[in-house]
Amino acid sequence: MTLRTNRAAWTIVGVLWVVCLLNYLDRQLVVAMPGMIKADLKIGDEKFGLLSSVFLWIYGICSPIAGHVADRIGKRPIIMASLLIWSAATFVSGIVTSFEGMLLARATLGVSEAFYMPAAVSLIVEFHRGPTRSRATGLHLSGVYVGSILGGLGGVMAEVFGWRTVFLLIGAVGVAYALVLTIVFPQKGEEPPPQSQDDVAPSFSNGASLWSLLSAQGFLLLLLMNALNGAAYWPVRNWLTEFFRAELGVSSALAPVYGPMTFNGAAFVGMLVASSLSDWWAVRNVRARALVPAIGFLIAAPFLFVLGIESSIFVILLCVLVTGMSQGFLDANLMPATCTVVDPRCRAMAYGLLNFVGTTAGGIMTYVGGRLKEQEIPFSATFQFASILILTAGILLLLVRPAGTPKSD
Repeated sequence: MTLRTNRAAWTIVGVLWVVCLLNYLDRQLVVAMPGMIKADLKIGDEKFGLLSSVFLWIYGICSPIAGHVADRIGKRPIIMASLLIWSAATFVSGIVTSFEGMLLARATLGVSEAFYMPAAVSLIVEFHRGPTRSRATGLHLSGVYVGSILGGLGGVMAEVFGWRTVFLLIGAVGVAYALVLTIVFPQKGEEPPPQSQDDVAPSFSNGASLWSLLSAQGFLLLLLMNALNGAAYWPVRNWLTEFFRAELGVSSALAPVYGPMTFNGAAFVGMLVASSLSDWWAVRNVRARALVPAIGFLIAAPFLFVLGIESSIFVILLCVLVTGMSQGFLDANLMPATCTVVDPRCRAMAYGLLNFVGTTAGGIMTYVGGRLKEQEIPFSATFQFASILILTAGILLLLVRPAGTPKSD
């Protein structure tokens, strides 16, 4: 890799880290200030919940389409257009005066944000091959957790400046950064390096398409694994706060700290650890990109099960830390592992499909967890079931082999 190419590769990670942060910051703003929004728009809990649901549904449905478009049109223009549109939608959210207007803004946010992640991660792995691929992917996705934390702090800002001002400010920052990207984004002339051993998947003889993608056994295993991961960990993320508050008696102030903040912080650390480990191991074993998260899941499964039966806060926090780290292990390696089993021409579409199954399964199981709770089945039972899903996901990752790799390897 030349010095110029290396500089462009890390510049891409740096500028996209900010975009990734804004991506999750914007989507978290609504849930950070429910009381003020409900009072201003004169809506109840059901309609307020729909504001989040419509985003997830549209985001999931659009992700595979977004990936296909990015593979055909190009990643850079998709990234910049996506950021500009979702930032404008966030800005408009601070102006609307009706529930219908806010719902339309959230739907627009779902469509536009769906186009970002498949294009971004596929662009990063084009420039980072071999010894930096997982590290680059992990560093980029660390923006997810920083953005989630800052989104949670949006509620504090809203108390001081008002919820509309927060939406207007964050939306304006995103629009401005989209204009900055037109200047600082590495240009097409700075091309990625040649293929490495991580790019072992052969081109499909019948062309890169959805059907040829779904015919790759390794990708089908990843698809099923990510559906199980979403079905397990989205309910854990979404119900941890209520689990600590309602079932363990933790105060409303500490429950989100013990729950999602601990989980996300552990995932951030796990991502940094796993990315370095995977990059080091991949030089010696082409299966490392799938084996590292597999190990994380297999370790986390019993801790997640204990999370559902233990009453000691200290032990439960330890379980949250371990399970959170395992999510980071996957985040750092999902796209690098995908690169070993799919045609390079359809990586963005592949990531979009992974996004779709994970988000959809997570949304369904989050709803199921809530319904079970209403029938007096505790969240701890949901977590125990999630441990079985994560154990199965880890086993599936053990079965993933790069194209052309003998089964004995």
